[in-house]
Amino acid sequence: MTATGFRTADFDYVLPADRIARHPVEPRDAARLMVVERASGEIRHLHFRDLPSLIPAGDALVLNTTKVFRARLLGTRSSGAPAEVLLLRPIDGTTFEAMVHPGGKLKPGRHIQVADGFDVEILEATPRRTRLVRLHTTLPLIEAIERHGHVPIPPYLERADDATDAARYQTVYAHQAGSVAAPTAGLHFTEQVLHALASKGVERVDVVLHIGAGTFKPVQHDDPAEHDMHEEWYEVSSSAAARLNAVHARGGAVWAVGTTCMRTLESAADPDGTVRAEQAETTLFIRPPYTFRAVDHLVTNFHLPRSTLIMLVSAFAGYELTRHAYDVAVNEGYRFYSYGDSMVVI
Repeated sequence: MTATGFRTADFDYVLPADRIARHPVEPRDAARLMVVERASGEIRHLHFRDLPSLIPAGDALVLNTTKVFRARLLGTRSSGAPAEVLLLRPIDGTTFEAMVHPGGKLKPGRHIQVADGFDVEILEATPRRTRLVRLHTTLPLIEAIERHGHVPIPPYLERADDATDAARYQTVYAHQAGSVAAPTAGLHFTEQVLHALASKGVERVDVVLHIGAGTFKPVQHDDPAEHDMHEEWYEVSSSAAARLNAVHARGGAVWAVGTTCMRTLESAADPDGTVRAEQAETTLFIRPPYTFRAVDHLVTNFHLPRSTLIMLVSAFAGYELTRHAYDVAVNEGYRFYSYGDSMVVI
């Protein structure tokens, strides 16, 4: 047995291939919304546009305003064979940590040509099997990435990115570029839903967590405790921290939109639940059992089996209730993963 009693296989489930959402629904807020009540175990079925009816005035809704950048670079090796670089996070001006493919061929010193005047140099391998790479470009770096990079949609979509993804694999409130994956629970929000929440008196609080390998790296060990979480940068401003603490002080609740907001707030929370203003990197891995300090309710999507994300949801909703909710979602035809439907745990 593991230290917590759970093994990675405990978070597995069978998902028919046709339940994976290959494309988003239109409009965004037409996605289905499963309501899961922790206290009673009751499950209800709504649509995301109904979310404002669930959140009382005076509560706080926390959004991750990170913006996805075109982190997927496709090019050719000196042999003419194809190669791929997924930029994970900047190290300095032109150096990034990245995932590369094919890994065995891209050794230090090799170059990948992305476009005329734009190539990637492999500098070194890291202990966690990523690479440090340097970008060489005749254009300003950000312009070169945005012009020649691709939207880093998840590989399980089994298709190339298209013009639709440029807009839809981004929240309507995305602001600060730095993520290589979208905070997918936020993809369902429309300006109409945000307006309805504001009109009702729900307080919006913005934070930032730039999503990297820490969020989507699969758990490959039998014991989840052996999993190595990559660090991800986050920011909670002084205004955000003060407003969240004020909401709790007056008896209101904090609703985290997505696992990234959950990890941000729990990383910045003191043992008594007070949220600190800070900029830092987190490697927090939330899995059962875990005592939550800063978050009362969670809006999330349906996540991959054996992932750190389904483990986080299981820690929050309870393992048995999460398994039941996923079984119901499969049986009721919910759409899964990044472009899929939504769940709110209350």
